[in-house]
Parts: sequence; C-alpha cells; structure tokens
Amino acid sequence: MSCTTRPAVAPGTLRRARPAPPLRARHVPAPQAGAPPAASARRRAVAARAGLLDEPIEARPPVAASPELINDDLAPTLQAQRTLGAADLAALWVSLVISTTTLMLAGSLVDLGMSWSQGVLCVFVGNLVTLVPLVLNAWPGTKYGIPFPVLARASFGVKGASVPALARALVACGWFGINTTIGGASIFQMLQAVTGGALAAETVAVITRGIACIKAVEKYSAPVLVALALALMAWAVSAAGGFGPMLAAPSRLATPAAFWAVFLPSLTAQVGYWGTLALNVSDFTRYAVSQRAQLVGQAVGLPPFMAAFAFVGLAVTSASVVIYGAPVIDPVQLLARLTNPAAIVVSLFGLILATLTTNIAANVVGPANAFVNLAPSRVSFRTGAVITAVLGAAILPWRLLSSSSSFIGWLVAYSSLLGPVTGVIIADFWGVRARRLDVDALYSSEATGAYHYSGGYNRAALVAVAAGVAPCVPGMLAALGLAGPAPPLFAVIYDGAWFVGTAVSAAVYVTLMRAKAQGSVGGGGGLPAAA
Repeated sequence: MSCTTRPAVAPGTLRRARPAPPLRARHVPAPQAGAPPAASARRRAVAARAGLLDEPIEARPPVAASPELINDDLAPTLQAQRTLGAADLAALWVSLVISTTTLMLAGSLVDLGMSWSQGVLCVFVGNLVTLVPLVLNAWPGTKYGIPFPVLARASFGVKGASVPALARALVACGWFGINTTIGGASIFQMLQAVTGGALAAETVAVITRGIACIKAVEKYSAPVLVALALALMAWAVSAAGGFGPMLAAPSRLATPAAFWAVFLPSLTAQVGYWGTLALNVSDFTRYAVSQRAQLVGQAVGLPPFMAAFAFVGLAVTSASVVIYGAPVIDPVQLLARLTNPAAIVVSLFGLILATLTTNIAANVVGPANAFVNLAPSRVSFRTGAVITAVLGAAILPWRLLSSSSSFIGWLVAYSSLLGPVTGVIIADFWGVRARRLDVDALYSSEATGAYHYSGGYNRAALVAVAAGVAPCVPGMLAALGLAGPAPPLFAVIYDGAWFVGTAVSAAVYVTLMRAKAQGSVGGGGGLPAAA
C-alpha cells in the first residue's frame, strides 16, 4: 500500500484516473398482454427503481465560473475521473466503522445500563436511519461531481453556503481532536514518549496527497482492521472465560420508562455519530462511478459492519466488568492493562491504524473543503487540512471524553444543529428541485444567478434551520447546565434532536420555497433549475 507512486494532488485535481465503464441500463421485461394489474404495477416499480439507479452522470465544467467561487478542489469531478466503485465505498465505510470512538460509543451503552442485545439493536436501527440521508445527500455529489460546499449553494445561496459548511467543519474539527487525542494517548500509554502531534501530522500527510492515496489507505486497511477486531474479541472471550459470563449481564433499565429515557438519546447519538458524514458525503461520492455503486457500497459497508463492530465493543466492555469488576469503555485504558509485549505492539498498531483511517475520511476532507469554500483563490485543500488539525487541538477534545454521558451529550448537542441543515439540503434537492441543479449557477456570483437569492443568501434556508434548532434549545441549555431543568416535553424533544430538527427544517423550507415560487415571499431566485 504505497501512496508515493502518484503525484501529490488535491482531491479536485485528478486528471489521469482510469475511465469508468459506461453505464448500462438494466433490462426490465416489458409487461405481457393480459398481465394482472398487480404484476404490471410491480414491473413498473422495478423499472422506475432501475432507471433511478442508472441515472446518468451529468458532471461537466461550469461555463463562465466566477473566480471567487471555484478552484481545482471545488470544480466538478468528471466521469472520466471517477475511481470509486461499490467495493471501494464499502471498504471506506468498514475502515471508518472500525475505530476507537465506535468502541467507546458501544461501550457507553453498557455503561448507561443497556444489555448487549439492546445495545446492538440501538446501533443497528440508528445506522439504518443514517443510511437514508447518506444515500440522499450522496446523490447530487455522484450526479454532478460536486463537493458539499458547492451543493449547499443551491439551498443556502452562493455566499450562504459557508454557514452550513463551517458548522459541519467545526464539528469535524472536534472529532479530529477526539480521535487524535485517543491515538496520542494510546502511543503515550504504550511507549510513554510520543504525543498526538505525530498522528495529526500523519493524517494531514495522507489527506493532502488526494483521493488516490485516501482510497489506497482505506482499501488496504479494511481487512487488517477486521482481523484486529476479531483478535480483540478473541482476547475478551478468553480473558472473561467464554461468551456466557460476558453476555449474561442483564439490562439495568428495569422499566419501559427507564429504557426509553436512555434509548431515545442513544439512538439520536447513533444517528449523530455518522450524521456528520451524512451531510458532506458528496465530498466522496463525487468520485463514485455510478448511483448504484454509491448506494450498494454504503448499504453494505455501514449498517451491518457498524452493528457487528458494536457487538465487539459491547462484548469487550461487558468482559471488562467480568475481568476488572467495572466497565472500561476507553480502549486505551483497557489495552494499557495488558502485560504481554506482543499484545501491546499489536494493540498499538490497531489503535493507530483505526484512528488514522477514521480521521482521514471523516474528519479532514469535509472541513478542508469548507475552508477552501471561504476563499478558493487563497485557501487550498492542503491549507484547509492544516487548519483542521490546528482547530482540532484548540477545541480541547479530551473534555468530551471525560465520561459516557459527556460523550453521548456531545453527539446529541451537535445533532440539534446538523439535523436541521441536513433537512434543508435534502428537501431542496429532492423536493424543491426534483434532482435538477444548474451547474453554471452554482459557480456564478452574478446577481441574476439562480442561487444568488438576496445578496448571495437564501433567507428561506436560514429561517428553516433556525426553526429546526429552536425546539431543541431549552433541552440543550438544560443539558449544558446553562439553565434549569427543561419542561418534560422539551427534554424529550432534545433527546430526539436530530429527528425533530431534520423534520421541522425540511417542512419549513419546502413551505417557504413554494410560497416564494408563487410570488408571495420576497427575494428572487430559488426556483427549480435545470442543469
């Protein structure tokens, strides 16, 4: 696995990638004469799905693009530059899933009182839900080859797109800091000499070499990480005396009320965990060879592997109760208790690799593109990656890892912001514009452009996000200790912050945009546009 055989290029500058094979429409048999109505309806539904998945790639260079809105990193990725098939995207997700924070997320469920079966159910359901916005937001990236900051221009405006892009970037900086802190702590625990700065430097070094290097790291790391996860499970089973003692612990949530009080915020945390990538997934699917590839790759790589690795995390945390008398959810602390030198070396390698692969894809690409979008003529993708690393340390991420409740609370808190942004992006592309974008207007700062709106900002999108966040504010203030206990209704709303915020913002946005199209709301622009 070498990243040095290709030129050091940023993701938007690939020009010599192997051309993707032409898309071929799937054959759907024509209805036979006299076929029952139900059979004909089924055939029409199959044909519609096949046509949707085989939707052609429409990426092309924009005409008369404004210099302040484009550079090589933000320009559309053409079909000849596409290199990611279904297997590549599945490998990407496997590498993302197998991480130290996934272990901590699963272990937190045991620490909060769930049994292993309740925990696996929570993780699986949460990731099935997450798959929906992942696929929907991946669609425009694959179709038009555009990264997330450019996609956001359609709904928020060519200037307003910086608002959701920076919101996503700041959350990613926090995650970058969390993962680097864990990786650095593991190195310090094992070698007692190195800090997390080296790991941050390795991450930035890989990411600045472009999508070819990212693809290689994620593809070849996936099977190694799976093997290491199985080895961790084998150790836990052996040390705890078998599966029986590990999985025998019952749920501490004795009543339905107690269960739902933990399950709902935990489910929101599961969605919020990958809700970050669900927002900017087009940063990766702009390189997908087809819609079928992005859908199959994500469906195979995320829900089943997340549930499987969550089981590993839940089992290992349960084993720590048997072995040490109390749950140990931090894998660094758990592995620091090992005495076998060979096990220490293997564990060190696994933690570093898991942290590196997760940081590369999940926590650097998105914020780097967001910083590029602020000033394309002055900020490169490489510069954006360095800014991400610096902010990741400045956020003091170790405070977010102080307890299970703090970790889950961090996930729920940012879900209340990213959920409404996700609702607007999905509602705009799928509802308002019926999957059609004007590529030229996405890169135009002209006042007559379709996405210029009012001074470059779409007030409907900003109002919709505010409407989605508003119901969650009382619960958030109470959770952060900035106000007294929230009324029961608002506490429940905050526990389901991502779901409430996404639904409210989507509904408000569609309503405002339809009113604008009918001329009853001021501020030009915003009508559905064709490519």
